[in-house]
Amino acid sequence: MSDEQPPSRNSPQKSWVDKISHLLTGEPQDLEDLLEILREAREKRLLDTDALSMIEGVLQVSQMRVRDIMIPRVQMVVVPKDAELETIMPLVTEFGHSRYPVIDGDRSKVVGVLLAKDLLARILENKTLKVHEIMRPSCVVPESKRLNVLLKELRTNGNHMAIVVDEYGQSAGLVTIENVLEQIVGEIEDEHDDHEDEGYIFQRSSNEYMIKALTPMDEFDEYFSTHLATDEYDTIGGFIVSQLEHMPKKGESLVVGTMKFEVIRADSRRVHLLKLKIIE
Repeated sequence: MSDEQPPSRNSPQKSWVDKISHLLTGEPQDLEDLLEILREAREKRLLDTDALSMIEGVLQVSQMRVRDIMIPRVQMVVVPKDAELETIMPLVTEFGHSRYPVIDGDRSKVVGVLLAKDLLARILENKTLKVHEIMRPSCVVPESKRLNVLLKELRTNGNHMAIVVDEYGQSAGLVTIENVLEQIVGEIEDEHDDHEDEGYIFQRSSNEYMIKALTPMDEFDEYFSTHLATDEYDTIGGFIVSQLEHMPKKGESLVVGTMKFEVIRADSRRVHLLKLKIIE
């Protein structure tokens, strides 16, 4: 029987310092206990919101697996192993990635990785070289690998991208070190993101737009002549979460009248980028 007495109604609540001391005694604690302490520290201004968000991200990464964040193989930008270097230059120029999975026949068979810097270095020497002649071995990981383990391996081995395989050894997708880090620090923009714009809304065609989730609702309504704003949410990202009633994942969609929203970038805490298509 435990010697610990149940707290009485008049017992004082544990202070934040008491909880920290309790944590340091080595007694069993779960993740929620730790997060509660950290959130109280933020409320007491001992920890800022950004720091708390990153800590939550670090703790979350240790609970997630590669399959939770990988880019599915249908969305991979790939190059055939037998393609001549000259023929794939337009693709490399269009997408601006630093690495491309090399496939043998179909996307389920990734046989290596093409580095854009290798392509640029060799194409000046011989445009008729084939991709398989300059590709590098790919880093391969199972879908079930934990993200914290993957991050450590990528850093140790100097890899920036890994090919994800399923239980049958076929390619299921890919994951980059950037994908993992975004779970900790949020979205990481780069110079090749075509949606990076001075404003919140970027028009791609006559009926398609890229929209940052932080777009204020009044600005969205003014741009599209809609009336979606309410007191329940301040941004279009908040509107999407409210309509779906859960935190959406990449690829989820929502139709509102003549507008179809698709989540382009999101993590477990917030939506980052949306694609909007006006349905005729």
